[in-house]
Amino acid sequence: MKSAPSLFLVMLLLGGAALADDDDDDVTYRKDIRPLWEQKCMACHGEGSPYLAEFDENKDKYKKLERGPRMDTYANLVAFVGWPDSGALMRRLDDGSNTKDGKPGNMYRHLGADELERQKNLALFKAWVGEKGWVLKRFDELTRKELGRMRVAE
Repeated sequence: MKSAPSLFLVMLLLGGAALADDDDDDVTYRKDIRPLWEQKCMACHGEGSPYLAEFDENKDKYKKLERGPRMDTYANLVAFVGWPDSGALMRRLDDGSNTKDGKPGNMYRHLGADELERQKNLALFKAWVGEKGWVLKRFDELTRKELGRMRVAE
């Protein structure tokens, strides 16, 4: 069973843009990620999708319906970056350059119609999370330092 992160870690995640030392301060959820998400992800992860707990209880059902967990708000999406489903966004969108087997995540192909568009959109997500925060680990594998590198500016 996962333990809840400390308030410090949650605040670090949600306010990470102000605390991180990367050069991507200008990439925000509202300005950059939300429009991309609406274009590429909303059909399967919008308001008609289940929250994570319900999705986890009925994965086969929702996969048949081509529905993933709900990610239609900043708070819902951040849950797949830092906690409770740490690294899920990164694991699903990664192009394989951060995996041992080089295999892209199962949602990478949805980032664009061709490799150039996918790489461009992946770069935007990476800039939002923070290049140093783009970690594919689950919560119990993450260090405080790794959590602190996740930017996710609203």
